[in-house]
Amino acid sequence: MEFSRQEVRDLYRRHVNPGLAGMLSLLDFDKAFIRAEGVAVWDREGNRYLDFLGGYGALNLGHNPPEVLDAVKKVMERPNILQASLNPLAAALAHNLARVTPGDLERVFFCNSGTEAVEGALKLARAATGKVKILYCQNSFHGKSFGSLSVTGREKYQRPFTPLLPGCEAVPYDDLEALEAKLAGGDVAAFIVEPIQGEGGVIVPRDGYLKGARELCDRYGALLIVDEIQTGFGRTGRLFACEYEDVVPDIMCLAKSLGGGVMPIGAYIARPVIWDKAYGGMDKALLHTSTFGGNTLAVAAGLAALESILEKDLAKRAAALGSFFLEKLRRLKGKYTIIKDVRGRGLLIGLEFNQPVGGWLDRLTRGKVNALAGEYFGSLVAGELMNKHHIITAYTLNNPNVIRLEPPLIVTEEEMQQVLTALESILSGYGFIGVTLSSAKTVLGSLLKR
Repeated sequence: MEFSRQEVRDLYRRHVNPGLAGMLSLLDFDKAFIRAEGVAVWDREGNRYLDFLGGYGALNLGHNPPEVLDAVKKVMERPNILQASLNPLAAALAHNLARVTPGDLERVFFCNSGTEAVEGALKLARAATGKVKILYCQNSFHGKSFGSLSVTGREKYQRPFTPLLPGCEAVPYDDLEALEAKLAGGDVAAFIVEPIQGEGGVIVPRDGYLKGARELCDRYGALLIVDEIQTGFGRTGRLFACEYEDVVPDIMCLAKSLGGGVMPIGAYIARPVIWDKAYGGMDKALLHTSTFGGNTLAVAAGLAALESILEKDLAKRAAALGSFFLEKLRRLKGKYTIIKDVRGRGLLIGLEFNQPVGGWLDRLTRGKVNALAGEYFGSLVAGELMNKHHIITAYTLNNPNVIRLEPPLIVTEEEMQQVLTALESILSGYGFIGVTLSSAKTVLGSLLKR
């Protein structure tokens, strides 16, 4: 806890991930944060930062919510991992999830992360249907373990690990005709889809897309897997984003805020008829298990987090604050042409930037300025927000030109106004060239400190 910033950098470079350490230190993102509460974190020098990254959706309740910490403390003396028994807290959380998820979703499998939830959902779909083929969307993100990576729609993450899981085929997102063409053969086990593509750049499909996908899956005998790992637990203005179209999936994947930002926990929940085909009966009960899945500390956190999200009605809060934030951001878009688009739902919002087409600087650099903008401008804006305005954001993995704005759902209008003021300052005072030069100064300063 007393390591200097340089000691942490050195150990990361030696023992953890040298490339990541280099990237974060270059942009001056590797600050030492020593305290966190609600929407804020503090560095060692006492500076306060607003966290508008929100753990990629894991911090719907903010940092260190006391109600979740208290729940974990209450069970510290109980057995945490004891497979020779049935955990009453896991039973209670599974019951509560069945009560709040759509339709007849009832059977819950607990794991430790979102990618594990996707892995389990894919296995369940194949075992329940006896089919092999899995459809997923281009530009999607479902995780980076082997099976979930096989249904993640960006070649950059897939290419080094090919060949991936066989039988996985991509279709365009928000395209029901393309989906039907793939489903029509009747040989598809499942279609996995995000209600909103988060890492894809916060892409909101047209109204009716999810409902249409549900109807097509029913027509051609495929299961519908809805990935609510990032969108779930109030983030988009409903408890689950699929509720906007009254869609009940066959399998739903959950994680992130299920642990209240305190404990790692993931889950998938399925219709009983689906679960029982794969794992019904004692002879099949142990076909898919997890050593740490459903451990006492994690499910205690999950029980408290779900209760708090419901009691505080954070879904309703996200809907209201999201409307406020989107309106203000769209006003900025009207003023600054560098903003290409503002989109999202609730408090899952993407801010996409234009590339500076043409211009003397781009001609002088033989197109390298536009190439830089396309791959790094989002990170440059995030760097300005962090280093000049003490606001933490990040770009989306599949579209680095999109800044995600995903604060805890306990955020206030005043805190959102601070972000709006900071963005206006950056865009009005700099523009593309100014942001690039300012960030270059930060990079140079970081290099000189080494």
